[in-house]
Amino acid sequence: MLRLYLLRHAKSSWSDPSLHDFDRPLNKRGRKDAPKLARAMQERAYHPDRILCSSAQRTKETLAGIIPGLSGDVSLSLLDALYEGNAPDYLSLLRLHAKQSRNLMLVGHNSGLQDTAIRLAGRGDVDLLLALQDKYPTGALAVLDFNTDDWNMVMPGSGKLIDFIKPRDLTHQVEGSDEAHLVENPAPTFFRR
Repeated sequence: MLRLYLLRHAKSSWSDPSLHDFDRPLNKRGRKDAPKLARAMQERAYHPDRILCSSAQRTKETLAGIIPGLSGDVSLSLLDALYEGNAPDYLSLLRLHAKQSRNLMLVGHNSGLQDTAIRLAGRGDVDLLLALQDKYPTGALAVLDFNTDDWNMVMPGSGKLIDFIKPRDLTHQVEGSDEAHLVENPAPTFFRR
Protein backbone atom coordinates (compact mmCIF):
# COMPACT_ATOMS: atom_id res chain seq x y z
CA MET A 1 0.00 0.00 0.00
CA LEU A 2 1.23 3.48 -0.93
CA ARG A 3 0.04 6.76 0.53
CA LEU A 4 0.21 10.16 -1.15
CA TYR A 5 -0.15 13.49 0.65
CA LEU A 6 -0.95 16.47 -1.58
CA LEU A 7 -0.41 19.74 0.30
CA ARG A 8 -1.18 23.15 -1.16
CA HIS A 9 0.95 25.95 0.27
CA ALA A 10 -0.61 27.99 3.06
CA LYS A 11 -2.04 31.49 2.50
CA SER A 12 0.53 33.77 0.89
CA SER A 13 1.11 37.50 1.03
CA TRP A 14 0.42 39.96 -1.76
CA SER A 15 1.62 42.96 0.30
CA ASP A 16 4.82 43.60 -1.70
CA PRO A 17 3.97 44.17 -5.38
CA SER A 18 7.67 44.29 -6.28
CA LEU A 19 8.07 40.57 -5.51
CA HIS A 20 7.83 38.03 -8.29
CA ASP A 21 5.09 35.46 -7.70
CA PHE A 22 7.76 32.80 -7.06
CA ASP A 23 9.19 34.85 -4.16
CA ARG A 24 5.98 35.66 -2.29
CA PRO A 25 6.12 34.58 1.39
CA LEU A 26 3.30 33.39 3.62
CA ASN A 27 1.09 35.98 5.23
CA LYS A 28 0.18 35.99 8.94
CA ARG A 29 -2.71 33.54 8.47
CA GLY A 30 -0.51 31.17 6.46
CA ARG A 31 2.14 31.18 9.19
CA LYS A 32 -0.57 30.27 11.73
CA ASP A 33 -2.17 27.56 9.58
CA ALA A 34 0.96 25.50 8.88
CA PRO A 35 1.57 24.47 12.54
CA LYS A 36 -2.14 23.68 12.94
CA LEU A 37 -1.89 21.36 9.97
CA ALA A 38 1.20 19.74 11.50
CA ARG A 39 -0.80 19.04 14.67
CA ALA A 40 -3.68 17.56 12.63
CA MET A 41 -1.20 15.32 10.80
CA GLN A 42 0.24 14.13 14.11
CA GLU A 43 -3.21 13.38 15.50
CA ARG A 44 -4.06 11.30 12.42
CA ALA A 45 -0.65 9.54 12.37
CA TYR A 46 0.20 10.94 8.93
CA HIS A 47 3.95 10.52 8.51
CA PRO A 48 5.47 11.15 5.08
CA ASP A 49 8.87 9.55 4.58
CA ARG A 50 9.71 11.58 1.47
CA ILE A 51 8.70 15.14 0.54
CA LEU A 52 8.85 16.76 -2.88
CA CYS A 53 8.38 20.51 -2.45
CA SER A 54 8.11 23.32 -4.96
CA SER A 55 11.08 25.65 -4.62
CA ALA A 56 8.81 28.72 -4.41
CA GLN A 57 9.13 30.70 -1.18
CA ARG A 58 5.56 30.11 0.05
CA THR A 59 5.80 26.33 -0.33
CA LYS A 60 9.14 26.23 1.48
CA GLU A 61 7.69 28.31 4.33
CA THR A 62 4.63 26.05 4.51
CA LEU A 63 6.90 23.03 4.74
CA ALA A 64 9.01 24.74 7.42
CA GLY A 65 5.82 25.14 9.46
CA ILE A 66 4.95 21.45 9.37
CA ILE A 67 8.41 19.87 9.61
CA PRO A 68 8.64 20.25 13.41
CA GLY A 69 5.53 18.06 13.71
CA LEU A 70 6.83 15.24 11.52
CA SER A 71 8.32 12.13 13.06
CA GLY A 72 10.89 9.71 11.75
CA ASP A 73 13.35 10.18 8.93
CA VAL A 74 12.11 12.28 6.04
CA SER A 75 14.02 12.88 2.81
CA LEU A 76 13.37 16.17 1.04
CA SER A 77 13.78 17.43 -2.52
CA LEU A 78 13.05 20.96 -3.71
CA LEU A 79 11.83 20.93 -7.31
CA ASP A 80 11.36 23.96 -9.56
CA ALA A 81 9.09 21.83 -11.78
CA LEU A 82 6.38 21.75 -9.09
CA TYR A 83 5.98 25.54 -9.32
CA GLU A 84 4.16 25.66 -12.65
CA GLY A 85 3.41 21.96 -13.09
CA ASN A 86 0.07 20.53 -14.13
CA ALA A 87 -1.45 17.18 -13.16
CA PRO A 88 0.53 15.10 -15.71
CA ASP A 89 3.73 16.86 -14.57
CA TYR A 90 2.97 16.13 -10.90
CA LEU A 91 2.30 12.47 -11.65
CA SER A 92 5.54 12.17 -13.65
CA LEU A 93 7.52 13.86 -10.89
CA LEU A 94 6.17 11.61 -8.16
CA ARG A 95 7.02 8.52 -10.22
CA LEU A 96 10.50 9.83 -10.95
CA HIS A 97 11.38 10.97 -7.43
CA ALA A 98 9.37 8.68 -5.12
CA LYS A 99 12.20 6.14 -4.92
CA GLN A 100 11.56 3.73 -2.04
CA SER A 101 8.98 5.96 -0.38
CA ARG A 102 5.74 4.44 0.80
CA ASN A 103 4.36 7.72 2.18
CA LEU A 104 5.11 10.52 -0.27
CA MET A 105 4.16 14.18 0.13
CA LEU A 106 4.00 16.77 -2.66
CA VAL A 107 3.91 20.41 -1.56
CA GLY A 108 2.76 22.52 -4.47
CA HIS A 109 0.34 24.91 -6.08
CA ASN A 110 -3.05 25.07 -7.72
CA SER A 111 -4.40 24.25 -10.19
CA GLY A 112 -1.91 21.40 -10.64
CA LEU A 113 -2.39 20.04 -7.14
CA GLN A 114 -6.19 19.97 -7.21
CA ASP A 115 -6.22 18.49 -10.71
CA THR A 116 -3.80 15.77 -9.59
CA ALA A 117 -5.95 14.89 -6.58
CA ILE A 118 -9.14 14.80 -8.65
CA ARG A 119 -7.52 12.64 -11.34
CA LEU A 120 -6.11 10.13 -8.89
CA ALA A 121 -9.10 9.86 -6.53
CA GLY A 122 -11.30 7.18 -8.03
CA ARG A 123 -13.12 6.40 -4.82
CA GLY A 124 -13.57 7.57 -1.25
CA ASP A 125 -16.12 9.29 0.94
CA VAL A 126 -18.58 11.11 -1.33
CA ASP A 127 -18.54 14.29 0.79
CA LEU A 128 -14.74 14.42 0.70
CA LEU A 129 -14.68 13.86 -3.07
CA LEU A 130 -17.23 16.65 -3.60
CA ALA A 131 -15.29 19.02 -1.33
CA LEU A 132 -12.10 18.23 -3.24
CA GLN A 133 -13.75 19.00 -6.57
CA ASP A 134 -15.36 22.18 -5.27
CA LYS A 135 -12.30 23.96 -3.91
CA TYR A 136 -8.72 23.20 -2.85
CA PRO A 137 -8.00 26.11 -0.49
CA THR A 138 -4.56 27.25 0.54
CA GLY A 139 -3.13 25.04 3.28
CA ALA A 140 -5.38 22.10 2.34
CA LEU A 141 -4.11 18.52 2.44
CA ALA A 142 -5.56 15.61 0.47
CA VAL A 143 -4.54 12.09 1.51
CA LEU A 144 -4.88 9.22 -0.97
CA ASP A 145 -4.15 5.52 -0.59
CA PHE A 146 -3.22 3.22 -3.46
CA ASN A 147 -3.52 -0.56 -3.41
CA THR A 148 -0.08 -1.10 -4.94
CA ASP A 149 3.56 -1.10 -3.89
CA ASP A 150 4.81 0.51 -7.11
CA TRP A 151 4.46 4.23 -7.85
CA ASN A 152 4.51 3.40 -11.57
CA MET A 153 1.17 1.64 -11.05
CA VAL A 154 -0.45 4.79 -9.65
CA MET A 155 -2.88 5.72 -12.41
CA PRO A 156 -5.83 8.10 -12.79
CA GLY A 157 -8.73 6.80 -10.72
CA SER A 158 -6.62 4.26 -8.82
CA GLY A 159 -6.53 6.12 -5.51
CA LYS A 160 -8.89 6.23 -2.57
CA LEU A 161 -9.33 9.67 -1.00
CA ILE A 162 -9.16 9.00 2.73
CA ASP A 163 -8.95 12.57 4.02
CA PHE A 164 -9.20 16.18 2.90
CA ILE A 165 -8.09 18.62 5.59
CA LYS A 166 -8.80 22.34 5.21
CA PRO A 167 -7.31 24.94 7.58
CA ARG A 168 -10.71 26.45 8.39
CA ASP A 169 -11.78 23.06 9.78
CA LEU A 170 -8.88 22.96 12.26
CA THR A 171 -10.09 24.41 15.53
CA HIS A 172 -7.34 23.50 17.99
CA GLN A 173 -4.66 25.95 19.04
CA VAL A 174 -1.02 25.15 18.64
CA GLU A 175 1.27 25.94 21.56
CA GLY A 176 3.19 29.13 20.96
CA SER A 177 1.16 30.06 17.88
CA ASP A 178 -0.01 33.45 19.11
CA GLU A 179 1.01 36.42 17.04
CA ALA A 180 3.84 37.38 19.40
CA HIS A 181 5.68 34.22 18.41
CA LEU A 182 5.34 34.69 14.66
CA VAL A 183 8.44 35.66 12.74
CA GLU A 184 8.52 37.49 9.44
CA ASN A 185 10.30 34.71 7.54
CA PRO A 186 10.10 31.34 9.32
CA ALA A 187 11.86 29.34 6.58
CA PRO A 188 15.11 27.75 7.73
CA THR A 189 18.16 29.00 5.85
CA PHE A 190 18.42 25.81 3.77
CA PHE A 191 14.98 26.67 2.31
CA ARG A 192 15.95 30.18 1.30
CA ARG A 193 16.91 30.86 -2.26
